[in-house]
Amino acid sequence: MREPTNGCLWAIVLAVALLAPPAGAASAEPFSAGDVFQLAWATSPQLDREGRRLVYLRHSMDMMRDQPQASLWRMNIDGSEHRPVVTGPDSVSSPALSPAGDRVAYLRRDDTGLQLFVSWLDSAQTAQLTRLPWAPQGLTWSPDGEWLAFRMLVPAPAPVVEDMPAAPTGAQWAAAPVVVDRTVYRADGSGSKPHGFEQVFVLPAAGGSPRQVTHGDFNHTGAVAWAADGSALYLSANRHADWAMDTQNSELYRVDLQSGVMTPLTDRQGPDKDVTVSPDGRWLAWTGWDDKGMGYHRDRLYVMSVAGEQRRELLPDLDRSIEHPQWSADGKPIFFYYDDRGDTHLAMTDLKGRMRILARDLGGKQLGRPYAGADYAVGGDHFVYTAVTPQAPAELKAGRVGSERGSTLTTLNSNLLGYRTLGEVRELTYPSSFDGREIQAWVVTPPDFDPQKRYPLLLEIHGGPFANYGPRFAAELQLFAAAGYVVLYVNPRGSTSYGEEFANLIHHNYPGEDYDDLMSGVDAVIAEGYVDPQRLYVTGGSGGGTLTAWIVGKTQRFRAAVVAKPVINWASFVLTADQSPVFARYWFGDMPWENPEAYWRRSPLSLVGNVTTPTLLLTGEEDLRTPMSETEQYYQALKLSGVETAMVRVPGASHSIARRPSQLIAKVAAILGWFERYAPTPVD
Repeated sequence: MREPTNGCLWAIVLAVALLAPPAGAASAEPFSAGDVFQLAWATSPQLDREGRRLVYLRHSMDMMRDQPQASLWRMNIDGSEHRPVVTGPDSVSSPALSPAGDRVAYLRRDDTGLQLFVSWLDSAQTAQLTRLPWAPQGLTWSPDGEWLAFRMLVPAPAPVVEDMPAAPTGAQWAAAPVVVDRTVYRADGSGSKPHGFEQVFVLPAAGGSPRQVTHGDFNHTGAVAWAADGSALYLSANRHADWAMDTQNSELYRVDLQSGVMTPLTDRQGPDKDVTVSPDGRWLAWTGWDDKGMGYHRDRLYVMSVAGEQRRELLPDLDRSIEHPQWSADGKPIFFYYDDRGDTHLAMTDLKGRMRILARDLGGKQLGRPYAGADYAVGGDHFVYTAVTPQAPAELKAGRVGSERGSTLTTLNSNLLGYRTLGEVRELTYPSSFDGREIQAWVVTPPDFDPQKRYPLLLEIHGGPFANYGPRFAAELQLFAAAGYVVLYVNPRGSTSYGEEFANLIHHNYPGEDYDDLMSGVDAVIAEGYVDPQRLYVTGGSGGGTLTAWIVGKTQRFRAAVVAKPVINWASFVLTADQSPVFARYWFGDMPWENPEAYWRRSPLSLVGNVTTPTLLLTGEEDLRTPMSETEQYYQALKLSGVETAMVRVPGASHSIARRPSQLIAKVAAILGWFERYAPTPVD
């Protein structure tokens, strides 16, 4: 058995990473690792009330600081006057365009941290409105443009259990112990949660002192919407006595800004969120669901009067999760988006539930892998959204209600990807060997693909598990294809965008029959004749890492595997992950000590005795969603079982293991390096 050393492994990683063409290479070169630093993409479009002017964030990569970076740009709805508003080394985030379109509020760092700024678009003047001890979030303009609302942490004293004497003057005592008494006390990507609660504030848009308008030992983390006359705020919050354990339950509230009176408008078990107010001030629209204890609940669209009356669901027969509702300028239709069979649609409905689809190509929130996620905005009779294709990251597109014609507003990557040969992406459907259900997948073929040749196959599995892949640009998958692999990615049962029943096929049953769905896809691609069945490889991250470990415990068909940030032991995961109440309540229903057999039966660790596939492990050292301890368990188990393995620990990385561009490149390089290590020896 070969024992790869860290030095050997990272030599492989670096060798693969450096397989990029030099600057100035011929125009037909495939997409390469170095190109990751050159990508750009658009997010967060904002339209003014009339639909004439917009702002958006333009993202790029800072090669020297190894960070994504965002600048703020503006243009007219016809694409004219396209120019920067805020650029520089410090990223801009959370832009909010004033209703009149004359100013834009946003967050940017000063010497103390993230602060609120406002820029005047016509004069290019900028004012810093805050110097706060904690970062404001969720910026929202009042309808008259005179006020801004935002959320911010209000600290509370940390708990103590000891009564220590005072240290003598000049003494160097150890730091005081940290006392934890909260159920959810840390969050992936940010670490330990500070003591305190998220509260809502209002601030004059011309500058002044923020005023806190919510109170109590509760977090107010949902969207905030202004009453049409500016006299009140509508927001979502979990103010129940058992909020710490019942984390998904929230209600809508009206907060009177003069009196401070907070009035609940909903009272069901389940979340009520994403509230928005009609322009005439008469109606509220929001999303939510009745909590049935299922692993997956689809977000439904509701409306009611601002007084909490005439409550009803719109589009009850649309078996898809409805996201981010927004009222039109005239208050008649409500815009929203939803995922359907791996695509994201922008749609609108009137109050009678008559729906119309406006666009089908939304996407672009992810750069590395083809996950769903999009941004859009409406103003007047116009809309603008982030559009994505398999061949390019998110660009801005605009359309007009009542018109079949739209326009592309940005082409941020034309000078790069226009001179690259990318892998082609095509859809594949096939029946699952488990029950014959139709499974949707996509195949990425290498540049200059020749169907008469035989290629290695790389099965790449999405996480979630309640998520979906689709025909969207994915830098990681394009790099795999450029390395000569046919890439298969699948939406197995449990994936969203196929309805509630399909998603809940994994309810209290994950990984379950996902194995059959995935292996049926592998067989379907092999049957097409261009894949070498002796060169099969598998990888995935998060839930995809869990499924990868599950697969190698059930079959020896793959030559090598890379398990990224997995769950290996469901009992230890539930008790160490950052969202324990959610995972225990919805994914299992019982606590680990109440039904240990169910936890063990679904754990990849239970199958480790069957594993013979060389398996690399890849996880961020600061991952709190699928903690490093999960990876360490599997690594030691594989070592004790005599399986060829190595563990790659990514310093400073959370669950978002490829957030920095060099991390994305290193992740791909590690996967390819491991697979090449176990490629069959060519026969002369």
